[in-house]
Amino acid sequence: MDDVNGTAVTEFILLGFSYLGAYQSALFWGVLFVYLVTLLGNSLIITLTLLDPALTTPMYFFLRHLSLIEILYTTTIVPRMLTDLLSSHPAISPASCFTQMYFFALFGVAECCLLTAMAYDRYAAICQPLHYAMLMKQQVCVGMVGASYLMGIITGTTHSIFIFTLPFHGTNIVHHFLCDVLPVLRLTSGDTHWGEVGVLAVTLLFIMTPFALILFSYVRILITILGVASAQGRQKVFSTCSSHLLVVTLFFGTATLAYMKPGANATQDTDQILSFFYTVVTPMLNPFIYTLRNKEVMGALRRKITKQL
Repeated sequence: MDDVNGTAVTEFILLGFSYLGAYQSALFWGVLFVYLVTLLGNSLIITLTLLDPALTTPMYFFLRHLSLIEILYTTTIVPRMLTDLLSSHPAISPASCFTQMYFFALFGVAECCLLTAMAYDRYAAICQPLHYAMLMKQQVCVGMVGASYLMGIITGTTHSIFIFTLPFHGTNIVHHFLCDVLPVLRLTSGDTHWGEVGVLAVTLLFIMTPFALILFSYVRILITILGVASAQGRQKVFSTCSSHLLVVTLFFGTATLAYMKPGANATQDTDQILSFFYTVVTPMLNPFIYTLRNKEVMGALRRKITKQL
């Protein structure tokens, strides 16, 4: 990578939230608090689903991996972000930028695929209860989780290698708090049309397609719920799906706005706010959504606390 004078580009500057000025220190403490809560909450879910015998169904197997992805996902972004918030020169080397982009894409796509697998699990449990044990046997669940990680690895590898084989001339300033694909792609010289087309294609494949499959699953679930005779039965079925549906709405909604809006209407500040929400805030909310709205997880938590006391 060369700059305009032909010398090698040795660093990128992540502007991030530098426009906040003195308020960056307040943002630092807020992000640090959110990050610690994310680590604690998701670690708690992993521990509960591993130790409590009542949480051994496929739904909690998927939930355990979702919490693991959330921890890895935020750890890819937040520590660097915290360092940059306190730095007067928020620089990142090309190698570190490549690594962050790779893992950001890996865990982001893996989460999209895993949320789709969780929706299918709920569909099988509610719409195909007699065949659930066969449809969601252990080998199938492990295969779904493995496929989610594999899709993430493929996407992270192709994206990051493609971007960093392009020539870089001129500015090295990234208008973002992380090395996301589009902000770095815009720094390359020449026509970036095909690169942006590739990003759009991946967005359609790994964001819109899973989202469409999840919506289809929940339409079928809704039809089944409406066919349940008793109000108590409908309430029980709905309670098992509401947590996952809320998480899907938060994650896919903000991700879709970030990557699918027209470029002409996009602003760098808007990009950062949307990215901040689905990369930093949503992983913190997930443990609360799955514990406070799930009687089985709350019961496991109470049993754990009682045992410790």
